[in-house]
Amino acid sequence: MPRPRNSKKEKSSGRNPGSRVSGSKLNWHSAFFQAIQRELADYKDALEFRHEYQLTAEPLRIDMVIIKKPPALAISKNIARIFRAENLVEYKSPGDYLSVRDFHKVYAYANLYAAITPGIRFSDLTITFVEKRHPRELIRYLTNERHYTIEEPWPGIHLVQGDYLPIQIIESKKLSPRENLWLKSLSDDLETEEAHAILREDVTQDIGLDAYLQILYQANSKSFWEATEMPKKETFEEFFTKVGLIPEWLERGREQGAIKIAQNLLKEGMSVEKTAKIAELPVEKVRSLKLPAKV
Repeated sequence: MPRPRNSKKEKSSGRNPGSRVSGSKLNWHSAFFQAIQRELADYKDALEFRHEYQLTAEPLRIDMVIIKKPPALAISKNIARIFRAENLVEYKSPGDYLSVRDFHKVYAYANLYAAITPGIRFSDLTITFVEKRHPRELIRYLTNERHYTIEEPWPGIHLVQGDYLPIQIIESKKLSPRENLWLKSLSDDLETEEAHAILREDVTQDIGLDAYLQILYQANSKSFWEATEMPKKETFEEFFTKVGLIPEWLERGREQGAIKIAQNLLKEGMSVEKTAKIAELPVEKVRSLKLPAKV
């Protein structure tokens, strides 16, 4: 039986510069796919990443399968030390949470994956769950009901001991910013300094970050604009132009884009004067945007 083919599904995300978009409307999974590749960039030649891997002819997909090409390769990166030949990953966006039901589902997927994939044994697999918040309900279930032991050898990485499969739960909010900048920053509540840390990084490497940066900017626009006012950094426009994100809306008209930015910054509670400076509009123009719409 041939190995099931990978199937990608794309969700559209509206581009609205300068605004904060509801986390539930953003395609966080595409951003996560790029973030975890960047985290494991040192092993890019040894790992194969399959996004939303389709298990059967019906819509039954794993968020990600990471295949270690030389199965015996030892990976020192904290988020991948448990990796074996084939590694199943379930990701929860910032507005979602990891439930007991999710654990059962992915564990069942692992069994199915081993059963229908030629040359793969159950012992070749690992399971990784990634979510922003602390998985209190699931950890309680695993320790009280399944009698597993949960260890946290590195901040935010919970290893589940007691099952046949290596299992880990990554709590991204607790990850080290030095060790795991890309996964830790995949959030909808970045502080200005955290956004600035992203802006300081080289984003022009061969592992693309366009979807990652687009989602991050849409969810944290105010923090990114404030971060660009920090010293010794290129402008926001220059930074995002390097990865091809800004030209699309700049081409639709500089003033129109600036007005949209100003409107959304005003909604965030920013002062007229500061909004005018950031959006590069006259103060009078920005003040007029605060007037109630005529009926």
